[in-house]
Amino acid sequence: MKRPKIALIGGGNVGGTLALLIANQKLGDICILDIPDVENIMKGKALDVMQLRPHVGSDVNLMGTSDYEDLKNTDVAIITAGIARKPGMDREDLLNINIGIITEVANNLKQVAPNAFVIVLSNPLDAIVYSFYKISGFPKNQVVGMAGALDSGRFRTFVSMETGFSVEDIQCLVLGGHGDTMVPITRLSSVAGVPLEEVIPKDRIDEIVKRVRFAGGEIVKLYGTGSAYFAPAQCAIEMAEAYLMDKKRVIPCASLCEGEFGINGYFIGVPTVIGSGGVERILEFKLTTDEQAALDKTLEVIKKTVAETGV
Repeated sequence: MKRPKIALIGGGNVGGTLALLIANQKLGDICILDIPDVENIMKGKALDVMQLRPHVGSDVNLMGTSDYEDLKNTDVAIITAGIARKPGMDREDLLNINIGIITEVANNLKQVAPNAFVIVLSNPLDAIVYSFYKISGFPKNQVVGMAGALDSGRFRTFVSMETGFSVEDIQCLVLGGHGDTMVPITRLSSVAGVPLEEVIPKDRIDEIVKRVRFAGGEIVKLYGTGSAYFAPAQCAIEMAEAYLMDKKRVIPCASLCEGEFGINGYFIGVPTVIGSGGVERILEFKLTTDEQAALDKTLEVIKKTVAETGV
């Protein structure tokens, strides 16, 4: 059986980590693309991971390139291209530079891989995934952004760190924009089905929620020269795997809403069913008044950033 072809557009920290994870998990053949100035580095990363394969029993093939023609017949494209956050920057500070990059990516990808399922990781996420969708003309089911997948994982991590319980038994949901106005739904969070409020005092939950909202910035400050890459890469793998294996996973992702949760025409973090049809469905549920108000607030931030793209 022919292996799927996975394109990694952007071969920095996230792209390199993705290549390693995909090879380890044997998801498909990998093409790492970046600008001509670093093409040899991409080829080096591909060769490095190729030489790792005997130790993990993986036969996937890898190549590094700067030529979009090498992305023909791509099944999944994971976009990480763009500059990373630096200390003192928020995601909106990245917009002017990264909008130019995503425009080039969209224009090229629609020529060589019009049927690819596209997962966008570049920040500011909500505006960049919207811009890719508009510029590329891809159907809405083929385009998704990694938002709540990472944020929900961070929420689960912090609950596990607080309680000492396994992350496997912790369920958390984060809606909204991939930024400081995200909306952790504590009401639906649980430990093995036990409501979170029964496990952790409210004041500690509030502290955890605050840490979730600023978790990306916390890592940026610690790194000093970049942003998170291990966890974002694994989240993208989950999304790609759900598509390639038709798993019907329900993952909080930035999907195009057309009326769901009262939102129309914007990509925002919502529970998204990913299967072989790409974005197959958005699971809508009734929010409390406070939750809806918080979602409306994050939507206004997204609208402002999207308007600034000029797309």
